[in-house]
Amino acid sequence: MALLSTIRGATWGRLVTRHFSHAARRGERPGGEELSRLLLDDLVPTSRLELLFGLSPCLLALRAARRSVARLLLQAGKAGLQGERAELLRMAQARDIPVLRPRRQKLDTMCRYQVHQGVCMEVSPLRPRPWSEAGEASPGDDPQQLWLVLEGIQDPRNFGAVLRSAHFLGVDKVITSRRNSCPLTPVVSKASAGAMEVMDVFSTDDLTGFLQTKAQQGWLVAGTVGCPRAEDPQSSEIPITSCLEFPWDRPTLLVLGNEGSGLSQEVQASCQLLLTILPRRQLPPGLESLNVSVAAGILLHSICSQWKGFPTEGERRQLLQDPQESEGLSVAQHPGLSSGSEKERQNES
Repeated sequence: MALLSTIRGATWGRLVTRHFSHAARRGERPGGEELSRLLLDDLVPTSRLELLFGLSPCLLALRAARRSVARLLLQAGKAGLQGERAELLRMAQARDIPVLRPRRQKLDTMCRYQVHQGVCMEVSPLRPRPWSEAGEASPGDDPQQLWLVLEGIQDPRNFGAVLRSAHFLGVDKVITSRRNSCPLTPVVSKASAGAMEVMDVFSTDDLTGFLQTKAQQGWLVAGTVGCPRAEDPQSSEIPITSCLEFPWDRPTLLVLGNEGSGLSQEVQASCQLLLTILPRRQLPPGLESLNVSVAAGILLHSICSQWKGFPTEGERRQLLQDPQESEGLSVAQHPGLSSGSEKERQNES
């Protein structure tokens, strides 16, 4: 029975591709009546694959071509596909990827009711690469290098949001601890708006050893802590500095800790400096810290705004007034990594 289902899936996948080819030659928009005449596959799950969901994660995964793709699943509908959904269809056709049209209820069940926007793909998993493959970067090469180091981030949505901010703000590399850290799951990719699909994420079994090695090479290892209270005794001899007063004048590793417990004692002891975000009011117990993804965005922006290539105030105003004519001022971004475009995609689903 399983073999029959597999054969049926492959047969209908080839049929879909053939229909798209005929439509393209006739100059028609992909989708529409051609798709409505195709029978739906029974969507038997395939082994050793995971279900990537959401428009931006699937589109960026196809563009990056780092995953093997078994099938593209597009929500069945009467209207033809437009914009980025049509691009997904054309890219799948070019790579001979079977395309199926299940109904929304089936996609909801397969995605366990995550927000899939009518787009899913069966893909091979992504794994973090060993940090030894990150390549050696000498501090003398560029004094404004910034690597983000994550210890024990466990919530996939936090992890994804951190990756999105890191990609947007120009972090050079991301290193995670292999132990007690969230893997690179489809939920992480969706929370990152697909940034995970285009970023290189590295990992290490010995985070403390990695930090000490980089410090010996001349890198500054800057940990992060919550806002210290006046009544708390100084628990560490490592200096604590507001992120707004931190001068970024040498290659830096910014180290963020676990959502609940922060940095471990071993990792904190390997830091040369601790950065904190100061609040603007007195805070009651329990509110002295921020969500790790929010803190990551604030810390990274406070550091990256010192980058020598960061737009000046006048350039920023020009970008806001006419982004199309501000060549060379904006950092190249992948579609789906800005809040406005994501809201538009949510409305399409």
